[in-house]
Amino acid sequence: MQNQPAHKTNWGQFGTLIIVFFFWGFVAASNDILIPVFKENLHLSQAVSQLVSFAFYIAYTVGSIIFFIISETRKKDLLQDLGYKNGISVGLLISALGALLFYPAAQTSSFGLFISGLFIIGLGMALQQIAANPLAIIMGDPKTGSQRLSMAGGINNFGTTIGPLIVSFAIFGSVSSANVHASISSIKTPYLILGAAFVLVAIIFKFSKVPNKINLDEVAEEEASDVTKVSHRSSVFKYPQLVLGMIAIFVYVGVEVTTASNLPEFMKEHLGTSTDKIAPFVSLYWASLMIGRWTGSVGAFDISKGAKEVLRFVMPYIAFGVFLLVNKIAQHDITPFYIYLIIIIGLIICDILSKGNPARQLLIFSGMGITALLIGIFSDGMVSVFAFISVGLFCSTLWPCIFTLAVAGLGKYTNKGSSMLIMMIMGGGVMALFQGLLASPHLLGIQYSYFVPVACFLYLGFYAWRVKKVLAHQGIDYDVKVSGGH
Repeated sequence: MQNQPAHKTNWGQFGTLIIVFFFWGFVAASNDILIPVFKENLHLSQAVSQLVSFAFYIAYTVGSIIFFIISETRKKDLLQDLGYKNGISVGLLISALGALLFYPAAQTSSFGLFISGLFIIGLGMALQQIAANPLAIIMGDPKTGSQRLSMAGGINNFGTTIGPLIVSFAIFGSVSSANVHASISSIKTPYLILGAAFVLVAIIFKFSKVPNKINLDEVAEEEASDVTKVSHRSSVFKYPQLVLGMIAIFVYVGVEVTTASNLPEFMKEHLGTSTDKIAPFVSLYWASLMIGRWTGSVGAFDISKGAKEVLRFVMPYIAFGVFLLVNKIAQHDITPFYIYLIIIIGLIICDILSKGNPARQLLIFSGMGITALLIGIFSDGMVSVFAFISVGLFCSTLWPCIFTLAVAGLGKYTNKGSSMLIMMIMGGGVMALFQGLLASPHLLGIQYSYFVPVACFLYLGFYAWRVKKVLAHQGIDYDVKVSGGH
């Protein structure tokens, strides 16, 4: 028995869905600008300043646990009852409450209120992500789900590219960021606007045509090359691809977040870079994820194979051009970043070698991430800086690869599986805090603390190798499904 025919992506619905991906990126990257500002103004240690990341990402865990408990208590999947687009709308309203909390926090210079606001924003985003990530995969042919999720991630990273610059402008008072004596009270303006935007988008989603109900068992059959091997198990935790994938998400988000959140301190210690000059480098890190995801999304387009081959070379440089344009408008000196034109070639080669297979891409990109980190650890100056920044290129498509592999074949358990994966986003906070502690001069120091993300990449390489065999036993072979497509 063969799987049912593939269906094309509904680009109208997908276009609405990716709005929330932009918000996630904007907020996450903006945290990296808040960290050094809080540290300087509130006299925090490097470890305590990392509570900004910890509070934001641990909220994903709490939100996912709440989702899972409610679903288990009611004996019915919460999203299948509430609906996907309704769930996203509720999540947006919760995040709006957290953003609005920044006003009293800025007025009182209260680190506790800032942390609480970020936590509430993260709670709302947990619900948004539980619904939106599976939707991106199944809102079209599941065989191109990872590439469609890469496309959504590319929009996410457009938010991460401009987020640090906008927040830096709001804090330092000018696009050139000449004032190093930032006022915490100035943080409230962008977050008040962000809160209003959350409410507006919640209304848009409520009345959009984004699907509210989906038959997940039909999706499971479509994923398999042979539906006679589709696995129907008694618990979501009996799918090895999910259990191992939960760890993979934990360490992946850990390496993505901690590489960026510790970069400002590395540049201050090793290059003497002032806080107000760090924003474009943080922006390039997050833009690197955009560059990689725009490149990885090419396979999802309904265009000819020849056009895809051309776009594979064009898309990364278009994305890099967006970064240069944004920073030029912000009056930053962009000449130090031209060297990145050469570094991007490595990404293109890796993308070609992956052939659109999420497991193979995960393995190749993990190896390149380790290479970039080791160069950063054992060199110095701008070589180290660009080596650490290039980690973003090789983190770029790991989320869609891991997520697609982890929920493959789950059927009716897809939403619960998604909540378990979103729960593991807490790795971003845990790993950032852990590296922050090891970065103490009395321990490893900031540069050698980057062995933490090296260890994370090693596990991701193992997961890529193991999950291919696990899925093969369930009739899912991505080599077969992507042949001729990417």
